[in-house]
Amino acid sequence: MKGKIIKGIGGFYYIKVSNGTVYECKARGIFRKDRIKPMIGDDVEIFVENGKGSIEKIFPRKSILVRPPVANIDILVIVAATANPDPNLFLIDKLLVNSEVNNITPIICINKSDISSAEALRKIYKNSGYTVVVTSVATVEGFDKLMPYLKDKTSAFAGLSGVGKSSILNKITDTVQKTGSVSDKIKRGKHTTRHVELLELECGGYVLDTPGFSSFEVMTVKAGELYKYFPEMNKLGDSCRFKGCSHISEPGCVIKELVSNGKISASRYKSYTELYNQLKNIKDWENK
Repeated sequence: MKGKIIKGIGGFYYIKVSNGTVYECKARGIFRKDRIKPMIGDDVEIFVENGKGSIEKIFPRKSILVRPPVANIDILVIVAATANPDPNLFLIDKLLVNSEVNNITPIICINKSDISSAEALRKIYKNSGYTVVVTSVATVEGFDKLMPYLKDKTSAFAGLSGVGKSSILNKITDTVQKTGSVSDKIKRGKHTTRHVELLELECGGYVLDTPGFSSFEVMTVKAGELYKYFPEMNKLGDSCRFKGCSHISEPGCVIKELVSNGKISASRYKSYTELYNQLKNIKDWENK
């Protein structure tokens, strides 16, 4: 039978097949021999006999994320709050680059619009070419706009603790996630999710609660190719005076001119320069 791994605990994997049945399975020893470990989200083939199941085959993965390990994500919903905690623009931009690198479609969800205006943040990312949805768990604003993007897809949620990932999942699934209050002292949320699990949506598709994705790194990207993962820069990056322009210090740089004119967000460009400076000192063998 073919199915999808929806949960993994203690070496056991729970596979949901097309008729809705969930089977508890162990991975065959050949996977350990080949150093292949099943991941949540994997499409697999299983064999069940006398109530005991085994994973016989793992089908090719179309995307892989490593912390926590999940496969075949279609949509990454990057959740930021309008306040409490304040938006971390560098984290948002780093998550967006990771989405582009891994061929995952990103959606930016600006939550807690009932606390303060989301317009400034929405404008930055809408003008950069991204899909932006504004939500409020308190008023249920925006959920009718978010759900069509998740329908029949496998989606993950990412962002700082306290931005409302688990509260949003409460609204869109039948499974109640444990939510934690935001610390008044440090204005950041406490991690509350204990394991990664695919949650099925009534409209079709699955979602993951993925708190570990807030620690994404982009060290596999070469500095000279970083601009390709910023959509507003990618379409203009080859228009500069100099071939191979880094868009950092060269005179006559089209990207820098657009930043100066306000056509490209200053915060986005700041994230680009910070990531570029981190990546330029990494040797090719380190990327491998």
